[in-house]
Amino acid sequence: MTSNPLRTTPIEAHLLDGHSGWGRLRNIDLMDVWAVGIKGVLSLMIVTLLAALTGGVLKSFLDLFMLVGHPAEVVLRQVIIDMLILLAIVEVFKTTVTYFSEGRVKVTFIVDTILVVMLTEVISQWFKGGDWQALAALGGILFTLGVIRVMVVRWSPTQTKLSAYSYMAHADEGGHP
Repeated sequence: MTSNPLRTTPIEAHLLDGHSGWGRLRNIDLMDVWAVGIKGVLSLMIVTLLAALTGGVLKSFLDLFMLVGHPAEVVLRQVIIDMLILLAIVEVFKTTVTYFSEGRVKVTFIVDTILVVMLTEVISQWFKGGDWQALAALGGILFTLGVIRVMVVRWSPTQTKLSAYSYMAHADEGGHP
């Protein structure tokens, strides 16, 4: 008696019936695994960012006690730099929460984050009395990022869709575009 190669044995049928581990493993959708994994990692990232933000605010507050033994200018410069770094963390937090809720990253949030970080560097270099070449390079990068930010807002896909919808609505009302 020869066995039919297309026929499954009772053991194979049990393994593939969906009630055993192998059957369930075969029916797993990798996109669902991806979504659950991303949500888990982003949740940890959000908690980490909140902890960093809280720690940064506490550190900045404690830096104010340096006013007792140090010149006010030095202490306030440090507090300003600390606050700008915290604003960069807030921008990263906004980007993370947006990805978590919408499933996509907004370019404006990323550019805003980079602008805040670069502005922090420019102010830090300025306070340190850095050379003009480094300040000019950072200023050029800031200018370029500012232009990118304006372009992203001006030619945003959502802005284009809204313009198209308002154009169509105006035409439907009998108006001339």
